[in-house]
Amino acid sequence: MIETAQTPTGEARIHWFRAPRARLTLALGHGAGGGVEARDLQAIAATLPTHGITVALVEQPWRVAGKKVAPAPKTLDAAWTALWPALAGPGRPVVAGGRSAGARVACRTAKELGAVGVLALSFPLHPPGRPEKSRAEELAGTGPLPTLVVQGAKDPFGRPEEFPSGTGLVAVPDGDHGFAVPKKAAIGQDGALAVITEAVAAWLAGLPG
Repeated sequence: MIETAQTPTGEARIHWFRAPRARLTLALGHGAGGGVEARDLQAIAATLPTHGITVALVEQPWRVAGKKVAPAPKTLDAAWTALWPALAGPGRPVVAGGRSAGARVACRTAKELGAVGVLALSFPLHPPGRPEKSRAEELAGTGPLPTLVVQGAKDPFGRPEEFPSGTGLVAVPDGDHGFAVPKKAAIGQDGALAVITEAVAAWLAGLPG
């Protein structure tokens, strides 16, 4: 089911994948280089409803409008904040999340919006080759909310070992920023996606619903 939501920067779309008896809603935004068709977002949306989690994939207004370049972070945050009431619904707890730029949006706004946790998929800790341009403060800003980072072991935007000590993190073997793995990788693409969905399901099971 697709629902539209009005924001200050245009119309957004929410792609709903509902659980029959949901205990939580997991809201996920997409990255700056792609949309809700990303392999990790689709795998989570296909799997989590069987675990009692309703998944909402949020398509930002710039993407709905067919633009190829994402706007400034403040604009992304404003749209996410405006559509949050549609995600929260009738009082069900919501976990804020996303991949890449969408993860940054979730981290920056989760506490203000009343999220019960934050899921950061492929968090862009720094631009490729520029570790001095760290965005660790955005990730730290989610505290004390439960936060999980799922990161490709070979992500040029930040490998797992580059994250601050104490970060709740699951590494995807051989995965890049889009969680793609080489054809020769022992884990295989399906195995890499299974690592993601199983880790997210297990983490969400520990959150109050």
